[in-house]
Amino acid sequence: MLEAAQLQIDLRRAGIEPFAWVINASLAVARPTDPILVQRAQAELEQIHKVQEHCAHRVVIVPWLAEEPVGAKRLQQLAREAFGTLLGAGH
Repeated sequence: MLEAAQLQIDLRRAGIEPFAWVINASLAVARPTDPILVQRAQAELEQIHKVQEHCAHRVVIVPWLAEEPVGAKRLQQLAREAFGTLLGAGH
């Protein structure tokens, strides 16, 4: 998060406003059940809230995936799932 926040500062200094933040491979939205992963997801939620409150007007959160999204069909499905909330259903 710290690197992304610094990049955002640099972009704004150059007159570029980021459209959104993408949080990738999120354990928190993957809803783990293993106690260790639950603790990590909890810590991640704190960082997600910081991003939402202080860094970005738009945030897309992509869950940790069991399989890599390889191929056009899988990437389109991931985009619908991840960006559907941001862009609105049917877009």
